[in-house]
Amino acid sequence: MADTLLNREPIDGTEKLERALSRIRKAQAKFATYTQEQVDRIFLAAASAANKARIPLAKMAVEETGMGVAEDKIIKNHYASEYIYNAYRDVKTCGILEEDSAAGIKKIAEPVGIIAAVIPTTNPTSTAIFKCLLALKTRNGIIVSPHPRAKACTVAAAKIILEAAVAAGAPEGIIDWIDVPSLDMTNLLMREADLILATGGPGMVKAAYSSGKPAVGVGAGNTPAIIDDSADILLAVNSIIHSKTFDNGMICASEQAVIVLDRVYDRVKKEFANRGCYFLNPDETEKVRKTIIVNGALNAKIVGQPAARIAALAGVTVPETTKILIGEVEKVDPSEAFAHEKLSPVLAMYRAKDFGDALDKAERLVEDGGFGHTAAVYLDTVKEREKLDAFAGRMKTCRILVNTPSSHGGIGDLYNFKLAPSLTLGCGSWGGNSVSENVGVKHLINIKTVAERRENMLWFRAPQKVYVKRGCLPVALDELKTVMGKKRAFIVTDKFLFKNGYTKAVTDKLDELGITHATFYEVEPDPTLASAREGAKQMAAFEPDCIIALGGGSPMDAAKIMWVLYEHPEADFMDMAMRFMDIRKRVYQFPPMGRKAAFIAIPTTAGTGSEVTPFAVITDERTGIKYPLADYELMPHMAIVDADLMMHAPKGLTAASGIDALTHSLEAYASMMATDYTDGLALRAIKLIFEYLPRAYEHGANDPVAREKMADAATIAGMAFANAFLGICHSMAHKLGAAFHLPHGIANALLINEVIRYNAAEVPTKMGTFPQYDHPRTLARYAEIADCLNLPGATNEEKLESLIRKIDELKAKLDIKPTIRDYGIDEKEFLDRLDDLVEQAFDDQCTGANPRYPLFSELKQLYLNAYYGAPAAETTRQKGEE
Repeated sequence: MADTLLNREPIDGTEKLERALSRIRKAQAKFATYTQEQVDRIFLAAASAANKARIPLAKMAVEETGMGVAEDKIIKNHYASEYIYNAYRDVKTCGILEEDSAAGIKKIAEPVGIIAAVIPTTNPTSTAIFKCLLALKTRNGIIVSPHPRAKACTVAAAKIILEAAVAAGAPEGIIDWIDVPSLDMTNLLMREADLILATGGPGMVKAAYSSGKPAVGVGAGNTPAIIDDSADILLAVNSIIHSKTFDNGMICASEQAVIVLDRVYDRVKKEFANRGCYFLNPDETEKVRKTIIVNGALNAKIVGQPAARIAALAGVTVPETTKILIGEVEKVDPSEAFAHEKLSPVLAMYRAKDFGDALDKAERLVEDGGFGHTAAVYLDTVKEREKLDAFAGRMKTCRILVNTPSSHGGIGDLYNFKLAPSLTLGCGSWGGNSVSENVGVKHLINIKTVAERRENMLWFRAPQKVYVKRGCLPVALDELKTVMGKKRAFIVTDKFLFKNGYTKAVTDKLDELGITHATFYEVEPDPTLASAREGAKQMAAFEPDCIIALGGGSPMDAAKIMWVLYEHPEADFMDMAMRFMDIRKRVYQFPPMGRKAAFIAIPTTAGTGSEVTPFAVITDERTGIKYPLADYELMPHMAIVDADLMMHAPKGLTAASGIDALTHSLEAYASMMATDYTDGLALRAIKLIFEYLPRAYEHGANDPVAREKMADAATIAGMAFANAFLGICHSMAHKLGAAFHLPHGIANALLINEVIRYNAAEVPTKMGTFPQYDHPRTLARYAEIADCLNLPGATNEEKLESLIRKIDELKAKLDIKPTIRDYGIDEKEFLDRLDDLVEQAFDDQCTGANPRYPLFSELKQLYLNAYYGAPAAETTRQKGEE
């Protein structure tokens, strides 16, 4: 080892520094391959060597710099080796730091490379020990840049650690240093290193952050210490003396000003005087004031000097044993020399009329030179918790020390064992620093995260109970009394159903059960937020413990909104309507439902599926915009699917609701979130709809089997899309229907073929984003639907065309017109509103699960195709663009 150091090329010029950087990079590349066991062996050897050399290094530092106290520097060196080793001896810094195989996450520690270590003159050997040990523990190379006035002792510390490290197996040259330090050499080092670990004056720290390389630097300290009238005076005064005299006050966390409440001011002053501190009289204060600041900057001659020597420099005579010079001053702004960081046993003392005044003074002192560093307070932590909280809230410092000598307390692990030990104290953004904590090994490693693809947990949710079969209504309603114990029911329906007696089957049963009831029947075909609010108002007056939604999608959707507003009148509709990408991660969390009332859904149409879904569509009557709301809190507790209520549905409603159910199934099957649990439901619903919808449409009540099968198909489709969600056909239909008052099912029918062709693209512009959706595969999914229906086709493309033809045939049987234009929607009005339709459809909640992620231009073309008919759409695209 000795030969290696003898052959080491001194770094005394830029060319030699560049060669040294090249050498250390090679050493560090080798060091980066070391195991944790090898690194820990080196770390132990280096810490032990530094610890053994703590006394000669301390003496060297005092002799070379002429600052500080050798005995205290011994403690610093001891701390920098022993405490740092103890804190990080068992910390993992190599290889895998943590791993969660189930989540597919692995975090691996990697060194940052070469560290440029800028060392201050105030704490040269201890800071060098600290930084070199951190570098070795993290497998980094380090080049030390000493302060010119502390060169020899800093290099000696680095050399001792290097020798011990190499002897323990570290690569030769893993630690190096600049032999002839200069500003140019330091700047070059900072530009070429991978990370700068800077401790020094504000100018040096600023240069580090301006170098263009990542830097961990620390700001200046101007620590205020408040002594409250509840404080233990003996503890407070002696803690401050202990801190302020340590190494003659050169630790940047040491107290620079003490702020004492008026009630205890005289007692505190007496205690300071009795303990060897000297209070300057006004003339002496002025002399020392002029000695602290010279030419607008801290006088380097006082830094780290004993109190008596500083007094002599100012022309003041004090006892040689004086511990601290205390100036009683009033100003807390920069015009007062005592209000600055002094790095010496010189202390400002302020009188505060109350704790609020003390806070004001401390806050100003921090702002004028100690932003982000440290602040201290002495008080009764039991009786004066509010004061402590106020202090912590007001001080913009990263260390708030309580009843603690700040020099020792700030560096950590002495007066609070959870505060990390460090000789580099980050000051956060307040101090212009990149870290806001005590710097440790975690700041000197890169963490490489290996994230394996994982498919997130999915689910299948449905109402607690779903009753089916014709005639099940009265039997199912028995549970309201016998199982659920309900006493007051609020029925939500529409005028048609109410006036035509559809509610009578429900109310008669409720009367039989002795359940009091009220009915709201003002729900519109496109339910509005206004009607939902009115229903909620009546609901609140009635105070039901059970809500019964009777009808098609409109009453059920409106009832769900009323339910929320009844149970949570503070809920904001626009918050509930907020879009989400993943229902589990939504910004707005729906409030828990069912605390006041159970929700019972009784469909009278075969289409919406709302009786088994967590969805509701509501229209803002002020803007005309339809908002699909989705949250599993909106899931009904019970669904009663009794086809007897659907027998006499008019043909138009049968067609619209039936094709809506078909669209639910098709979109659920194509959804990125489709699962085996939803696929079976979707396919079964599709098969039932193609078989029974034409019969239900043609024969109505004369074909009760078809009616019942369609009732089942709609509910089955509802359970499918309740868990797999929908797609852009519904997104576009919501907006088209709201804008031109088309029935929702008809709007879906006009768009579904275009959407199927669009989604079936094998090379889409953009694919949807969902972990289980790994490649465009919707064409194959549509082909599976065709297979289920026994449609012809030798290829997936042929099967797709068969499916589209099958849908066209169904629409023809239901007398659904081919295009939007065929429904009398004016071309100019349509084109004028087209861009708004596109943007609203893009932002619809249903868009997120679509397997193809749509562009605005693509949605626009789909609307144009649906308006004109696909063959004519290309020639009319220009009109839409205009």
